[in-house]
Amino acid sequence: MTGIGKSFGGVAVLDSVNFAVQPGEVVALLGSNGAGKSTLMKILTGVYSRDSGRIEIDGAEASMATPRDATAHGISFLPQEISVVPDMTVAENICLGAMPARTRLGVAIVDDQAMRLRAQNILSQLGFSHISPRAFAADLTVAERRIVEIARALAADASILVMDEPTASLTEQEAEMIFRIVRRLKEQQTSIVYISHYLKEVFVIADRIEILRDGRNAGSFLPRDTSVATVVEAMLGTVAGEMFAAKTPRTPGETILSAENLSLGKNLRDVSLTVARGEIVGVFGLVGSGVELLGRVIYGAEGARHAGNMQFAGRPFAPKNPADGKRAGIGFVTAERKKDGIIADLSVRENLVAPFQRRFGSALFTSRRRETAQSVAWIKSLGIRTRGPEQEMRTLSGGNQQKVCLARWLDPSVKMLILEEPTRGVDVGARREIYLQLAELARQGLAILVLSSDVEEIAGLADRALVIDRGVIAAEFAHGTDAATLMAAAA
Repeated sequence: MTGIGKSFGGVAVLDSVNFAVQPGEVVALLGSNGAGKSTLMKILTGVYSRDSGRIEIDGAEASMATPRDATAHGISFLPQEISVVPDMTVAENICLGAMPARTRLGVAIVDDQAMRLRAQNILSQLGFSHISPRAFAADLTVAERRIVEIARALAADASILVMDEPTASLTEQEAEMIFRIVRRLKEQQTSIVYISHYLKEVFVIADRIEILRDGRNAGSFLPRDTSVATVVEAMLGTVAGEMFAAKTPRTPGETILSAENLSLGKNLRDVSLTVARGEIVGVFGLVGSGVELLGRVIYGAEGARHAGNMQFAGRPFAPKNPADGKRAGIGFVTAERKKDGIIADLSVRENLVAPFQRRFGSALFTSRRRETAQSVAWIKSLGIRTRGPEQEMRTLSGGNQQKVCLARWLDPSVKMLILEEPTRGVDVGARREIYLQLAELARQGLAILVLSSDVEEIAGLADRALVIDRGVIAAEFAHGTDAATLMAAAA
């Protein structure tokens, strides 16, 4: 791809961008949210047309007017959201769009045996012959569904594979399965464009790193000859400062939350903790440790199924549902932003005011003017990059969507904020902005509980840090600690 240009509404999104990938090469395409990565790949895969520039495949100019054109040129795209059909079998998913057929009485019907054989051959080629072609996709693990997606691309004879955040919803062990497939595909001379916010895995899997910033090329690096700091600097355009705000001593105020012996089956067992006004308490745990349930229990999202006692703002607290948590003064930012955190088809304004819509009118009528004024204030407060409060939520970058999820809880009634995986799928620049904002909110007196499987996140953010392992609190550090110590406590 040479000299690629693209504008929307007179605003240049890509400006003379060059990008190339060789057979059997893994090129990591990096950049902050809004840098132009998605637009460039949508041009490559025929979703968008280019305004200028040239695309060549195997040395010959190629036209990508539609996604079908891209498929015909051997280009397949794996989106961040896994897109298998749960009610179809593995074989049907792999051969979707190109199912083998045979003729019976003059009518073409799907050849189930040929389809299963083709699926089995591709799975074996990837090293996952244990996945049955007859199994339903709904019964697979998240990682196995991702593998089925990759197999589908190979069934379409893909020679160029674009992978967008392929490990975003996977554990470290599951991510290693994807790395294993990538290495196999390299051996088969498949070209791979690898988009990820996880810089550590980029340095493990990529042969080359290409960076976009503000719609332009911003640097090309070989992982063995560079560092994470250099890559971050190229992404942000300035020397990357500290990711986290300098930890200045904060004197915690009154205890807002006191939880004793919280239990939920085998997943949480006798967990006790406190959170005070003006402090950030971080809980670190690996996926499956129970860290993913603790916030939901406190907020009421797990109903009344848990055991244990809680007090909130000095009163007994036993939430039966999320509405109880919100009424008490708790804000909750879910880890599953796209599934539970945003309403993609509504505007930024409608998403921002959703938790407190009754404040802006009655059940039958709301004041659009008051909603807009409040939304603009929250947009400015968190530096949300948007064309305005009426922009459709789905068109925002991941980092800005996450800021909306945070901003909606900047209400005077909120005494404590619970955040699950607050920067999952968020680029480096937006991540730093969120961290600085959380530190400022704590300085203003908000109680904050952060639950994360990112050990560096907890080490950098927390005034006090706890480690949860197999449902129990394995360690607590009164004044925070470093990532290595937290990881050792979880091992």
